[in-house]
Amino acid sequence: MIAPLLEIMRRLRDPKTGCEWDSVQTFETIAPYTIEEAYEVADAIQRKDMDALKDELGDLLLQVVFHSQIASDEGHFSFDAVVGAVCEKMIRRHPHIFSEAKDTPGWEQIKAEERAETGNSSALDGVALALPALLRAQKIQKRAARVGFDWPDKAPVKAKLLEELDEVEQAENKDHIHEEIGDLLFSAVNLARHYGVDAEQALSDATRKFSLRFNKVEGSVSGEMQEMSIDELEEAWQRAKAST
Repeated sequence: MIAPLLEIMRRLRDPKTGCEWDSVQTFETIAPYTIEEAYEVADAIQRKDMDALKDELGDLLLQVVFHSQIASDEGHFSFDAVVGAVCEKMIRRHPHIFSEAKDTPGWEQIKAEERAETGNSSALDGVALALPALLRAQKIQKRAARVGFDWPDKAPVKAKLLEELDEVEQAENKDHIHEEIGDLLFSAVNLARHYGVDAEQALSDATRKFSLRFNKVEGSVSGEMQEMSIDELEEAWQRAKAST
């Protein structure tokens, strides 16, 4: 069933008879749409909307086909090469399923061997720069921890978080505050990791909870919120909090 989609994209990208918009796109111009479609897949999953998930997976697949067609147009690789590479990778990473191996050496060991083969020997190599900052911090910390660069328990992590908060308060200018806030957030991600909490998901849940309660506050007050005192807003907030 993939053949019709490949042909549609080939025709859309044709420089003479194709679509004016599709034919001039590049990896760079399409990348933001690829990221957006991945988030829309995640959103459909979170909403448990299977019809939307079907549509969003199709849109995400289209992005893979689009990038592959651009690569083919520029003489880099084809869609078939993409499929072949990922098939080879999955077989290589599951030797206990696809070969005579009795068990797997472990996902991280296999990936470390792959990085070494490509000349990327650092434990941090391969963590995408384009990841959301919170998620990237989490992945970087996990990679460092796997080679022993980590606190032994939660106590020093908590102490470090408080230390970073003090340094924010002591910062003397905007650039210094920027740096210290970054360190504070990085330490907060580290604390979440030590508690076994996914920091990205925790923040997403907290933001969704805040939005729900804020909407309740909006619906419960009369007049403009800007005209209310902080005590009145706090009272409305506590009511919203008690009902959620």
